[in-house]
Amino acid sequence: MDELPTSLIDLLSNAIVLRQTAPYIPVASLLALSATCRTFRVIITTQKDVWRYLDLTKTATIDTSPIDVGGVTWRAERMDESLTEDDFYAGPLRGICSHLHQRSILQYVQTLVLDGMAVPADLVREIVTEDRYNVRVLSIREAKHLNVSILQQVLRYIVRPTRAASTPKLKALYFFGPKDAARYMIGQQQRLEGSQALGVMASEGAQIGAEWNHRSSDTLSTSLGDEETKWYNATGRALRKPQSDWPDTLVACLGQIAFDAVLCRGPRHDITKVQSRDFLQPTIATVALGSAGCEICHTCPEGPAVFGRSTASALPLLGPVPTHASNVRAAQYPHRRCSDGSMPKLILRCEDCLRGRWCERCNRWWCEDCYEEPVSRVHLRTEMQQVETREDLQRNGWTGTAPGQAVKVYSKLCVEHCLVSEMMSGAGSNGMWG
Repeated sequence: MDELPTSLIDLLSNAIVLRQTAPYIPVASLLALSATCRTFRVIITTQKDVWRYLDLTKTATIDTSPIDVGGVTWRAERMDESLTEDDFYAGPLRGICSHLHQRSILQYVQTLVLDGMAVPADLVREIVTEDRYNVRVLSIREAKHLNVSILQQVLRYIVRPTRAASTPKLKALYFFGPKDAARYMIGQQQRLEGSQALGVMASEGAQIGAEWNHRSSDTLSTSLGDEETKWYNATGRALRKPQSDWPDTLVACLGQIAFDAVLCRGPRHDITKVQSRDFLQPTIATVALGSAGCEICHTCPEGPAVFGRSTASALPLLGPVPTHASNVRAAQYPHRRCSDGSMPKLILRCEDCLRGRWCERCNRWWCEDCYEEPVSRVHLRTEMQQVETREDLQRNGWTGTAPGQAVKVYSKLCVEHCLVSEMMSGAGSNGMWG
């Protein structure tokens, strides 16, 4: 007797299959599937892994078109006069959460993604403080109608010293980065099938050019959406400078809540390592310097941050939000490796720590221990004067520059460093320094 083929119920009854597939099924589809029969309803409403990851970015929408000036018709629904603006914009999400709570499902949600949606600060307060929620990882990147000042107050409140034991439940918050853009990759087979009806474009030469265009497009879209590249490579400014109140909030949440941004760990932020006149208040690191380190010592005074060895507060959360784990370790885990198989090094600084010692063009930089302040006032010259200085150095054959002399770094272009390096490499091959 032939066995019956495997059914969808058999597949979803397997905990491993259910855990891997549930995050990719929309909420409406899950609820519709649970309404088809009792078996599906039991599987979907009683298994925690089905609702552990919840992405509502395409579920709760609201019409934000301008309200009519006369005020005769505001919306199709009757509105209570006591309804606040925050209540109005939080209505769709509150309705979904209330519906899930009535089904005893909301308690299972540990990762909640609300990127680009209308998320007032009062709704965030409910998510991170009320007992019916158990959210550990929350993403509100580019959220609309969000009062940032109130959000900061909420975060400071939930990490207060007098908080209850085992709180806050929230462990990771995505806020500073852009919401994740959809990525798509065109397979090689699909390209070849599509090229059969291109006429003259199907020629070998045209296809070579088209192939390179596809590769360039894919590489660009991947690099723009890859947050590991943004943070771990020498990409320069990797983050916009946040509002001035955010560093204090990150200090208050240190060790309790991780963010997709970190505080600068430069020595000037440690009063025990610098004089009071050189001390800098806590600042969010916005410049990614790569793993090569300082141009001279190839490291940094505070030491690079390395996953697995450094504290979690030294590592930013990486997007996109992990779908199969709801913890800080999974959100910070870098998938790239060094040539020797080790974890990559992470060096991040704020712009104040790099002022005058970082070239914004080539991302070379010099640490506090290696850089020597030049005696001259060359760094105050205009760009035209810098060009004249470069021409004078070339005209004089670099006779006034000796090996090992302290380089002078400019805000826009490290002219002398680049030219000196080129001349020294060329002179060394000709035996001028020998």
